[in-house]
Amino acid sequence: MLSERRLEVLRAIVQDYVGTEEPVGSKALTERHSLGVSPATVRNDMAVLEDEGFIAQPHTSAGRIPTDKGYRLFVDKLAGVKPLSSPERRAIQNFLDGAVDLDDVVARTVRLLAQLTRQVAVVQYPSLNRSTVRHVELLSLAPARLMLVLITDTGRVEQRMVDCPAPFGETSLADLRARLNSRVVGRRFADVPGLVQDLPESFELEDRGTVSSVLATLLETLVEETEERLMIGGTANLTRFGNDFPVIIRPVLEALEEQVVLLKLLGESKDSGMTVRIGHENAHEGLTSTSVVAVGYGSGDEAVAKLGVVGPTRMDYPGTMGAVRAVARYVGQILAES
Repeated sequence: MLSERRLEVLRAIVQDYVGTEEPVGSKALTERHSLGVSPATVRNDMAVLEDEGFIAQPHTSAGRIPTDKGYRLFVDKLAGVKPLSSPERRAIQNFLDGAVDLDDVVARTVRLLAQLTRQVAVVQYPSLNRSTVRHVELLSLAPARLMLVLITDTGRVEQRMVDCPAPFGETSLADLRARLNSRVVGRRFADVPGLVQDLPESFELEDRGTVSSVLATLLETLVEETEERLMIGGTANLTRFGNDFPVIIRPVLEALEEQVVLLKLLGESKDSGMTVRIGHENAHEGLTSTSVVAVGYGSGDEAVAKLGVVGPTRMDYPGTMGAVRAVARYVGQILAES
């Protein structure tokens, strides 16, 4: 276990290195921070931190920089989450309130996160695996042709055409709409098949074929839409951090182009807590010089998807964690109200 003073020295090294991009020496630390000890004592503390693997000396400098292990201890023990200012919170709310639909919410969230953190922003669309049905609308387009509109609790809207085996009147359509919604509204997608399987039998014989066609289309829609989707933005921000990537930036950019990699980075959607993965904690080879800060968002207590940022390990962790958490909270509120 490190003493409180050595933890303070590590905190100061991380803060200075993140702020200046320059390796940190003992003299600079004692000048910038109220550590209450001499540069010689700080030098001794830094030697212990280096022996323990929390800081390292780059070839070209007498100063020290944090290692992945040092950043991990900083995030776990030393860094609080920096709250956003009132003007920042108002700006987030005003920007996201202007969204017209789910695609717009996701697009605005990506732009906002990239601007706030100056990192790469990644936002996962709400997963339909964890969604519930808000409403099913049925519209008559022709005597034997209907449109089915599925609306989820997260604001997602899916439209499908249904060709009926026989003409289907407005009275029958209204009856089907009412009975269908009474069974599925507020229910999870996975529960819907069992809830509607006997519905055709409750209709007149001549209408059962159409009712079965509508249900088949609805169930196909539920299956089709379980694929995970992402939106990414702000990759140009990485060019500001050229010195933070050991060789070249291309492996990072290539990794960010792979959706499977990004979904793994964000982690399981149902885990709504904040996750911070640093450097070599990221399994993908192209991302071992990056850190990922992610959190779940949703319209209720359970997360329906994740959002987060990817940037260099030399990251303002308290500020980034605060921004990611605040944006996730506002997106959740919008989904709940939409």
